Parts: sequence; structure tokens; C-alpha cells
Amino acid sequence: MDIERKLHDAAVELIKTRYPNGWGGAAAMYTKGGRILTSVAPEVLVDATNVCIETGAILEAHKFNDPVTHSICVVRDDENSKFKILTPCGICQERLFYWGEDVKAAIYTENGELIFKTLKEIQPYHWAKAYPDEI
Repeated sequence: MDIERKLHDAAVELIKTRYPNGWGGAAAMYTKGGRILTSVAPEVLVDATNVCIETGAILEAHKFNDPVTHSICVVRDDENSKFKILTPCGICQERLFYWGEDVKAAIYTENGELIFKTLKEIQPYHWAKAYPDEI
């Protein structure tokens, strides 16, 4: 099984375990060191303190000093809904850009196909291109 499918399956399994009923979302990331890191968004009292589903896995990668190479975010509306992939939001793209424009992220597709694109494909005009010596 390829890493992209393993990441998808890891996120789906975390959703099924953590959110057996109702809405659920989880992220999974693969690192250069071969780790699969998963995370969920915390439940918060004040929405302004909310963070993205991917944040925990990104922080784990920083903790281990192990660069992320692949990222996926999977959600479902409830326990009877199909799982769908969310392309990383702009904030998470910025967080992932720390490891370079070749990091691969899963993207949303209408038919649910599992497709990963590099950050440079997702955001070809990223502001960091103005500083080529630093990316």
C-alpha cells in the first residue's frame, strides 16, 4: 500500500475512533523519517481559539524535527456520510511551506478521488517566490 493510501486510512480510522457519532475530522502526515503523525482539532469554548485539524500533526513534526513530506485532512458530516478530503486552508499551506514547496497535500475532488499535489502546484504564485534564496 502506498503512503498516500496509508495516510488516508490513518485519518479515517482516527475519525471512526475519536468521533463514532456525528461530525468528525482528522489529519495525517508523513515525515521524512517515516513517521505517520495524526491529529484532530481541539474542541474549544471560544471559537476564536480554534485551530485547524492539521495543527497537531504539524507541531509533532516540529517536536521531532522531522520534515513533513505528505499531508491529508479528512472529514465527514456524520457517521452515515462519505468521507471527503479537504485541501489545506491558506494558513495550513503556510505552515506546511516551512518544509518547502515540494510537500505534497491531498486535495478535494468532487468524485472523492485520492489526489496529492505539491504546494507549488496548489499555490503556484506563493509570496515566497519573491525570495528564491530562502525557499
